[in-house]
Amino acid sequence: MIQLPGTTVLITGAKGGLGTYVTQAFLDAGATVAGMARSIMPADFPDPRFHAVPADLGKPETLAAALAGAPPINAFVHLVGGWTGGTSFDAASDQDFLGMMEINALAFLRAARAVLPLLRSNRPGRIVAIGSHAATHPQPGAAAYSASKAALVSLVQSLAAELRTEEITANAILPGTLDTPANRAAMPGADFANWTDPRQVAATALWLVSPGAAQVTGSAIRVG
Repeated sequence: MIQLPGTTVLITGAKGGLGTYVTQAFLDAGATVAGMARSIMPADFPDPRFHAVPADLGKPETLAAALAGAPPINAFVHLVGGWTGGTSFDAASDQDFLGMMEINALAFLRAARAVLPLLRSNRPGRIVAIGSHAATHPQPGAAAYSASKAALVSLVQSLAAELRTEEITANAILPGTLDTPANRAAMPGADFANWTDPRQVAATALWLVSPGAAQVTGSAIRVG
């Protein structure tokens, strides 16, 4: 089992569906976790190594202040994202595309820019972002979502190229539909057997942050 004592990871979207699994996995591995979400409290993860960092990635001006109170960070795991779909390519509005870019690409861009100085001060560093199968295999009715997740992968790979000589890796994980209670409630008629186990995503994130993945960078790893 991967153990990460001495690692301090910032997890955006630390509360909720996937965030609960990933945050707990890092705590179980011995890491210190700075968990960021719009509404998050220490009581959400009752562990002395958990630090709640309330912040809204839609308001970049609040990020620096929020991070100022966080412990020194040497890993960044970005889970924030959203989905809008069910509209054909030609019927999707500009706002549909802009909205998906905002939450799936720009949110990562803003957070990564804020975190990079911290990672550079605590090298070696790790960056992991959660994308989607749709980034490389778009499905009908989800052009805006697929384009935004492809943009996220491109941002991660651009970072990997720029940081290659700085001991900071950057990788993306591309899960399928996550088997969370919220997704089951939203799609009760789906075949859950084909969905991605969030624990597998958490395990992949742990590995990418671990010393064993020190030479893995610029990858987009499909899970599920």
